Amino acid sequence: MLRRSLSYHLRPGEALRHFTANWFTVTMGTGVLALILAQMPGPAWLTATAPLVWKVNIGLFGLFSLLYAARWLLYPREPAQIFSHPVAPMFLGAIPMGLATIANGALVFAHDPDLALRLWAVESGLAVLAGLCVPAAMILRQTHALEKMTAVWLLPVVPCEVAAAGAGLLAPHLPAGLAAPLLVAGYGLWALSVPLALGILTILFLRLVLHSLPPPELAVSCWLPLGPLGTGALGLLLLGHAAPLAFSATPLAAASSAAQGLGIIGALVLWAYGLWWLGLAVVMTLAYRPHRLPFNMGWWGFTFPLGVFILATNALAGQTDLRVFALTGEGLSWLFLILWAMVAARTLRGAYHGSLFVAPYVSQEASRGMGPAIGRGA
Repeated sequence: MLRRSLSYHLRPGEALRHFTANWFTVTMGTGVLALILAQMPGPAWLTATAPLVWKVNIGLFGLFSLLYAARWLLYPREPAQIFSHPVAPMFLGAIPMGLATIANGALVFAHDPDLALRLWAVESGLAVLAGLCVPAAMILRQTHALEKMTAVWLLPVVPCEVAAAGAGLLAPHLPAGLAAPLLVAGYGLWALSVPLALGILTILFLRLVLHSLPPPELAVSCWLPLGPLGTGALGLLLLGHAAPLAFSATPLAAASSAAQGLGIIGALVLWAYGLWWLGLAVVMTLAYRPHRLPFNMGWWGFTFPLGVFILATNALAGQTDLRVFALTGEGLSWLFLILWAMVAARTLRGAYHGSLFVAPYVSQEASRGMGPAIGRGA
């Protein structure tokens, strides 16, 4: 009770000092909400809110970027410690993934391929940096053990395949001279992410079997495997669909039909694997129920992974014309809306009280030097 009451008196300086990259998971979940709303069947007002949600997400991303940059400028020594922490740097991958929802929205809502291409270029650069630097830090500067592994390891790996899906979405709207190299880059980005993610998932399953569930505060990480599987499937579908037009006047023209067929078959395999992980995630989450899961920013793990799995489901419905995918996508979309509303409401509450501003690599002594202790729950 004492920690909770003290968190209500958090000063702005303390909040800034404890502002971490995991806040960008809010932009991931909210951005994918806009994209799902744009595809949902139902009342017209539902799809009409999608552009508004996208614009709100732009505001959130801009605000979080300013706060995170200010933290590095005002407290440069403490954020630099992030690469020695075994969990915190994983969330750096949330920055390019949050930007990806804005880049894709620039195409879907603003119908501006030039803006979308520029944002995609920045997103892709950040994705490659996260996918290389964070694993390097894990090897060189951090200490890990199998029993402490969670699906959070996926976060720095997935941004490259998110960028790959963005390339597939963008390519049909560009001239042939840009579309072909963009698509080649998209396949390269997909290759930088999906094989490594599949390897992590294999080890993760071994860890779960040998050491059971992670601690309750990391329970929602059980949903993160849906991210690489859903985005991997979506990337193959979008890249394959764009290949015939993009490669038509290039030496890769002969491979375009194979790319399209492989996109559908590969997506079906990854989607089915994702459906298995979804079922397992539900079972594991229900197993935690007696512990009354503590709320933290990790709860945004309910949103983006499920969201991209829904987008992949909808894309499969469009390319296979099988009604089972359309019905599944619609049902999961309503589940997503409920989860997003729940997590967003609790995040607003926790942000107001200050209980969600926790940088695990800022020493307790430094926190006491600036004011009261900061609680973790909301």
